[in-house]
Amino acid sequence: MNDKILFVDDEANVTSALKRHFRKQYAVSTAPGGAEALQIIADEGPFAVIVSDMQMPEMNGVQFLAAAQKLAPESVRLMLTGNADQQTAVDAVNQGSVFSFYTKPCPPEVMTQALEKAIQQHRLITAERELLEGTLNGSVKLLMDMLSMVAPDTFGKTVAIQEMIEKLTSSIELSETYNLKLAGMLSNIACVTLPPETLAKTWTNEILSPQEKLMMTRLPEVGKNLIANIPRLERVSEIIFYQHKLFNGSGFPDDDLSGEDIPQESRILKVLHDLEDYKSQGLEAVTALKRMAAEAGYYDPTVLKAVFGVVCSGDDAVVTSTIINITLNGLQPGHILASDLVNMDGRLLFAAGHKVTGAIIERLLNYHQITKLKEPIQVSVKDGDRSSGEMGVAI
Repeated sequence: MNDKILFVDDEANVTSALKRHFRKQYAVSTAPGGAEALQIIADEGPFAVIVSDMQMPEMNGVQFLAAAQKLAPESVRLMLTGNADQQTAVDAVNQGSVFSFYTKPCPPEVMTQALEKAIQQHRLITAERELLEGTLNGSVKLLMDMLSMVAPDTFGKTVAIQEMIEKLTSSIELSETYNLKLAGMLSNIACVTLPPETLAKTWTNEILSPQEKLMMTRLPEVGKNLIANIPRLERVSEIIFYQHKLFNGSGFPDDDLSGEDIPQESRILKVLHDLEDYKSQGLEAVTALKRMAAEAGYYDPTVLKAVFGVVCSGDDAVVTSTIINITLNGLQPGHILASDLVNMDGRLLFAAGHKVTGAIIERLLNYHQITKLKEPIQVSVKDGDRSSGEMGVAI
């Protein structure tokens, strides 16, 4: 597919000439002004290169390119104008972040070279993004697989928090949800550093020693340090650092932040973590939330209200599912354990309710070579997702 170029100029003869000259090389679109061009970017983008005139009615080239940068940050922006004064060039660079600046009349061969350089720059930008995203996704997946194997119960809590975040995003006003979702996934990663005995106590509500209490208190800092050096996770590490900070400013970390100065995503995670802790003690979600609301100053009231709304609306209801009996070889990522998974001696490996991942399956296959697992394994799958040959009873 040809690289897409957008030419913006209020002189129809200019855009017609540019389109006629470059349409065989590129997928060319034109617009007579900034407002029209922004709509085209929204409807037909992304464009590799955006070329704009300076002097246009209603919105000049600098204003348009500044708006285009927010709408399509990866598009490379050029300015082609008859107004070649120094201030225009300075504004174009500083406000419109233009890659190159050209004056009219611009010979076709010069514009051809300009477009080729801009397209190369666009390819570098997108290649870097794809590399970073691939690195990021791979790093996050590795960390989640580690958590699922080292602390399966904690991983189950993490999955529940992720699911609640998905339901909350439509009811809480956020500038973006990307960092919140990543922070939800990685919020418990520091648990892999806990001694197994301490981790087990957290799930059986046993009394922790003073040293263990200190370990638990500092988990957000440990989590922050674990992920701070992963590209693009700087903001996520800050969210995790403040995820147990109380709305009134008390708690960890011991600093001056309180109320809405605490990252909004951290305030959301605080509510969701404590809600899951109460549920693990056997409380219904509504009862737990009422108890949390009575803790004056602990939680962001706006977040509590939003979570109440999700719970009371039934958006957190369990999807109708089917319990099926399968062998280990039939276990698939996404299956939910309907009963405890144990070995032949009765040792618990993964508790009921745990979501199966590829890493868990690999671990179980290796484990099965040494110590046999008790089969069949009971799992819960969404209705309509059953594979052929699986036997089950609807619940």
